[in-house]
Amino acid sequence: MTSGRRGFATSDMTQTPVSTPTPDIRKRDVRRAARERRRLAHRASAATAGQLLRDRFLAEQPLPSGAVVAGYAPMGEEIDVLPLLHALAGRGHACALPVVVAPAAPLAFRAWHPGMTLVAADFGVGVPPPSSEELRPTVLLVPLLAFDRAGHRIGYGAGFYDRTLAALRGDGDVLAIGVAYAEQEVDAVPVDGNDAALDLIITDRSTIRPRG
Repeated sequence: MTSGRRGFATSDMTQTPVSTPTPDIRKRDVRRAARERRRLAHRASAATAGQLLRDRFLAEQPLPSGAVVAGYAPMGEEIDVLPLLHALAGRGHACALPVVVAPAAPLAFRAWHPGMTLVAADFGVGVPPPSSEELRPTVLLVPLLAFDRAGHRIGYGAGFYDRTLAALRGDGDVLAIGVAYAEQEVDAVPVDGNDAALDLIITDRSTIRPRG
């Protein structure tokens, strides 16, 4: 220690600044906590959540007659959107499921209908067979791990839906709807410049319109 001005002791050692976690580190931490929250929600509500999501969507989000809706075949603890897809197909909407084309490419979407036998793709995901017609969705049901009321979502880290939404929005209109258990909401999702926001979030308990 040395004596500074006015008799105060000062240190010869330089303090190390406290580093701020990067968005990637913050996202990792949010994902870890979100997986546990979703696991608990799935355990408690899986039997009814898909039907509640369907009923809320049909009551609150009317679609134009020509809308093409892309959903997904739920895996693990994802909320089940198949009841909704069945209902929309019954109303005459063309429906599709996503297919991974390449690791850094946007998703493609193949036509799907109730009763279709899916084939196993990467990670065991069920997808329509290659003979199915490729469609461009105008409504995209987006799975997620966590969301906030600003319309931000956090997924699994591969960026497929961010790239897909950027490509679809650059090519015309698309309505991006996050679908989740209500328990997957968080106060704030860490975002960076590549993250695509949602237009709407629908859960088994509420509808959130981040952009009015």
